[in-house]
Amino acid sequence: MSNTEEVLIALRRVIRATDLHSKHLSKISGLTAPQILLMRSIAKKGEVTIRELANDVSLSQATVTTILDRLDKRGLTYRSRSSEDKRKVHAYLTEDGEQTLKEAPTPLQEQFVRQFSNLQDWEQSMILASLQRVAQMMDAQNIEAAPVLDIGSLDRHVKPEH
Repeated sequence: MSNTEEVLIALRRVIRATDLHSKHLSKISGLTAPQILLMRSIAKKGEVTIRELANDVSLSQATVTTILDRLDKRGLTYRSRSSEDKRKVHAYLTEDGEQTLKEAPTPLQEQFVRQFSNLQDWEQSMILASLQRVAQMMDAQNIEAAPVLDIGSLDRHVKPEH
């Protein structure tokens, strides 16, 4: 097998692993990876603004708001205006949200980050440079992407409403 074929197979495996894990998250918890990451951030920070959440999970405020809209609709989160500064809105987990989060599997990127952080600096740099070069070769270097391993739109709704 040629190096080219082996690289294409490795890329396909990464895409496939992401897709399979995304489907697993959806099946087990009914949530997407971005929804779980957002809920984990809320749980970790407690009273948190949309801006703080967006910064914490590296998503735009608009995307965070859309994800929260879906979580609110499912009764997993709620938002409330600050009593001290009416311009600020804080996000919170409901009891159902806390329970759902406890039962949710770990998103794929958390597993990846744990293993990646255990690598030597030189190996991390080598992987980063290689992946940036692959993105460039695929003409994907200018595609906006958040550090979330998930297939599809970040704010899609996993379970259709009936």
